[in-house]
This record gives sequence, structure tokens and C-alpha cells, in this order.
Amino acid sequence: MKKGQAMIGQQEGLIHAGNLAEIADKRCIVVSGERHGIAVFYDDGRVYAVDNRCPHMGFPLSKGSLHCGILTCHWHHARFDLESGGTFDPFADDVRVYPTLVEDGQVWIDTRGSTSDRISKAFARLQDSLEQNLGLVTIKSVLSLLDAGVPPQKILEAGARFGARYRAAGWGPGLTILTAMGNVFDLLGPEEQALALYHGLVHVANDSDGQPPKFERDPLPTRNVPLERLKQWFRQFVEVRDTEGAERVILTALSNGHGPAEVADIFLAAATDHYFLNGGHTIDFINKAFELLDRSGWGQAPVVLPSLIGGLCRAQRSEESNAWRHPIDLIALVEPVEDRLPSLIANGDSGRAEWTGYHELVETMLGDDPRAIVDALVDAFESGAGILDLSSAVAYAAALRVARFHISNEFGDWITVLHTFSYANALHQSLKRAPSPEAARGIFHGAMRLYLDRFLNIPATRLPSGNGHAAPDTSRSLLSDLVSLFDREQQVNPAGTLVYQYLACGLPHEPLIQALGHTLLREDAEFHSYQMFEAGVQQYLELRKTRPREAPYVLVGVARYLAAHSPTPRAMLQTAKIAMRLQRGEDLTQAEDE
Repeated sequence: MKKGQAMIGQQEGLIHAGNLAEIADKRCIVVSGERHGIAVFYDDGRVYAVDNRCPHMGFPLSKGSLHCGILTCHWHHARFDLESGGTFDPFADDVRVYPTLVEDGQVWIDTRGSTSDRISKAFARLQDSLEQNLGLVTIKSVLSLLDAGVPPQKILEAGARFGARYRAAGWGPGLTILTAMGNVFDLLGPEEQALALYHGLVHVANDSDGQPPKFERDPLPTRNVPLERLKQWFRQFVEVRDTEGAERVILTALSNGHGPAEVADIFLAAATDHYFLNGGHTIDFINKAFELLDRSGWGQAPVVLPSLIGGLCRAQRSEESNAWRHPIDLIALVEPVEDRLPSLIANGDSGRAEWTGYHELVETMLGDDPRAIVDALVDAFESGAGILDLSSAVAYAAALRVARFHISNEFGDWITVLHTFSYANALHQSLKRAPSPEAARGIFHGAMRLYLDRFLNIPATRLPSGNGHAAPDTSRSLLSDLVSLFDREQQVNPAGTLVYQYLACGLPHEPLIQALGHTLLREDAEFHSYQMFEAGVQQYLELRKTRPREAPYVLVGVARYLAAHSPTPRAMLQTAKIAMRLQRGEDLTQAEDE
């Protein structure tokens, strides 16, 4: 217990708790202060002050019991060291403690504390939550960090560092979800922004739970290897599935100072040496890793990028599958063209002609003749189309597969068309970073995957059409109707139609994207739903600038996919609501208004 100074009661940030003798007699009192009130305990000749709300779920700690310096909350039996506030039960989180001062028999509580201390504690608890897979602690940490003004990029950085280091199997769905939610963060409403980070971090923790960590390797002790030689080595090692050799090559490239475009080209060349690796996930994971580094900092590349290599080397290669070889050998159709790609790309990028064949190419790629698809892509290059023109066309055609997906198909086939779309979007984004002839092979691979998906559009759902009229309250009513649809099963077609009607009315897309984000993040979404939402938003925002007539159908596909996978039990949302109510200072022992 500290001796106070003169005029202590005039110091800002001090709260008068009462007379020492009275507190000692009562053993515990509660005084007003901070968000939740402060519990003041007298124990073994000393005065202690703690936040009166149990950090787990808000039960008043003044109603707990104190024995041997351990304060126990009776709601979930969480125990705390009274002096430090540290919990013996990690699920509960530490309780905040306040210094106490005494002057002339009066007890004062010092509520002053630095923001940096609170931020450090929140990051430490976030790390704990990831290590022990504690969802409630994760969302509380996210809320605390955002409330303290921490940029979301810093939270992404913490999640990236953990996910890459604590999963020997390497990059997985968790880091993909985390990156996807980081990509759309600024497009979401305030509550959904916290939910987006929470969902990503929870999935990172799930991926790492019970898994061995990844041990770091060193780069080669040289700085004299040319970039092309490093690229050649990496492709050779991936070809024979040598993860250790491939990892040292990438670390050497990074230690030699090569940047995002150069290193991405190394990865993409190795990935497109084979066809549609691992059902399209490999290209998506590579793209997401570089997007994560864009947001969290290139300095994390030596930690993040090696996590890709195991999956790249182990990936299933589609040229080894029957569907790609029989009854038509798709590989044999594409291989001769790949040798011509450098000259074809040079022609398309020369700008000598304006390419106007976008719609015809899309319709051909959605057809049933793989040779015609390959020829159409070659003709497009020869007619002046650039790499990004064609990768955009593949992505749009893949979005139409989702928008036209008929609900008479098996439910699991939603994921088939989703895989092609997420691959096509990832390839398109990757080609912006590293537009090499090797990476451009992926355009033909994606087009062949589109061909193989053709039966999932037989019969094809009719695309919505027509123009709308925006009455003064149209936006609000349509969005309300859309959210309500996701409360019921089998609302796939109504959801797609409603999204089209909204956009056909010329209403702003921002509230619609927020509404779709809300419907995603209130669910216990499966991995592919996050992929669909993020890829769809990326493609829509790009197409609305260049091809505004086509853009709405991308969000039609997004809405249909999300509606097919809603509703769920919404357990994650319930956990988040608990944390949000605690953050607002609500009493969880009282019923929430319905």
C-alpha cells in the first residue's frame, strides 16, 4: 500500500473509494468508476481494486469469493490472482487491476493507465487465444485493439505470423480466410469489420490447433545466384516434390533482396508447370500469401512464404486425373499453345489493335468444345487482347457458372464451380503482380476447368434481367428483404434475383456489399463461402468500371452461393455478441432485449 501525497484528492484520474476502516470492516465494496464499476477488497491488511466485471462473461466479481489471495467468480469458476489480476484459467482472460493509495485513512483508486499498456496486453491475449484456440478471448482482443485505434493491418500481421509459424503443414484455409477478410475489411460495416478479423483469426487457430510448429530453415550462404537460376532451381525442386530444397531457394531469393513481383513469378511458374493444382487451391493460396504481405508488410515474407511450399509440392496435379485425359486429352490440346505464349503475349501487349471479342470469348468458354476454347484464346491474343483481358474473361465466365448453377445439382457441386471461380480470380490478381508467359499458362488451365464444369449448367438457371426503378425507400426495403431471405433455407434463386433488382435500380453498391458481408459473417461459414464473397467483391468492383453491364451477375452468383449455405447455427456470432455486449458495458446476467 502506498502513502499518498498532499492534495491527492485533487489529482485527475483518482476515485475516492471511502474510509479505510469501513472497507476493512465490509471486506468488499463497489464504487462507481470506469465502465463497469470497481470492486475494492480488503484482504490480509491490504486494499486491492479490480474491475468489477469478470473478464470472461461479466459476472460481478464483488459477488465472488476470496481465499488465500485468489478471487473466484462463481459463474464459470474462473480464478484470479487478486494482486496482479492474472487468471489461473486462460479461458477467462486477466482482470484489470488498479493501484490503490491511502491518505489520512481515505482510500483512493488510480484509474490512470497508458494506452500502450492496454494495446500490449491485448496483443498478448490475442497470442494466447491463438495458441489455445479460445474464440471468446480472440474476439475480445480484436475489439480491444480496434477500440484502441490499432490499424487492422497490425492485427493481420499478428495472425499471419502465428499461422505461418505454428502449422508445420503450412498455408491452409485459416490464413486464406484471414487474408480474404483483410481484403474486404474497408468495405464492411463497423460491427462486421470486427467480425471479419475474428472469423479469420479463429480459423487460423483452428488450423494450428494440435499441430506441430514449423521450424525455420536458412537461406543458402550466397548472394551471387542470378534470379533466373533461382527460378530454375525452384521449379526443379517442386517438380520432384523436394520441399526442403525449394524452401532454401525462396529464402535465398529473399535474402538476396528480390521483391514481391520477382518472388511471385518464381512461385507462379512452378505452379503452372502443372495443371489446376489441388483443385485450384494452390494458385489461390499463393495469391493470398502475397496479398497478406501487401497488407502486413514484406518484412514478414521469410516467415509467410515458406508456408506455401509444402502444399505446392504435395499438390494433386490435374494432368494425372482421368477427367483431364479422357475422353478428350485436354493436356494435349493446351501443351502446343504454351510454347507459343511468349510471342502471343507480346502481340497482345503491343497495343496495335483494340480487342473487342470479350463477350464472344466468354460464351465460347462456357460452351462444350474444348478445342474451340483453346483456339478462341489464341485468336484473342492475336487480335490484340492482353493477359489481363483474358484472365478477366476467364474469371467472369467462372462467375457465370455460379450464377447459372441449377439447384437440381447435388449440393456438393456448389464447391466445384466455386473452386474454378476462386482460382480464376486468384490467377487474375496474380497476373497483375507477375504477368509472365509461364504464369499466363494458367489462363488456359482455367479455361479447361470451365469446360469440365459445363454439366453443372445443364440445365442452366436463367439469369435475372430487366431494368428497375428506385423509389425513395427501395434501397432499404430491398436490403432488408435480402437479409431476411438468408434466415430461411432454399432461397437461392430469390436471393440472386433480389441482388440483381437492387443493382438494376441504379442503387449504390456499397450498402449491398455490406449487407452481403453481414449475411456471411453472422453464419458459421464454411471455408468456401469466404472465398466466394471476397473473390466476388473483387471481380465486381473491377468489372463495374470496365464492363458495368456484366458486373451485377458476379454479385448474383455471390448471393446465390451464400444463400445455398445459410442459415447455420450461428454459434460464432453468439460468442461475438457476448464480447460486444461486454465491450459496451452491458450486464450479461440480465436478459438482452429481444
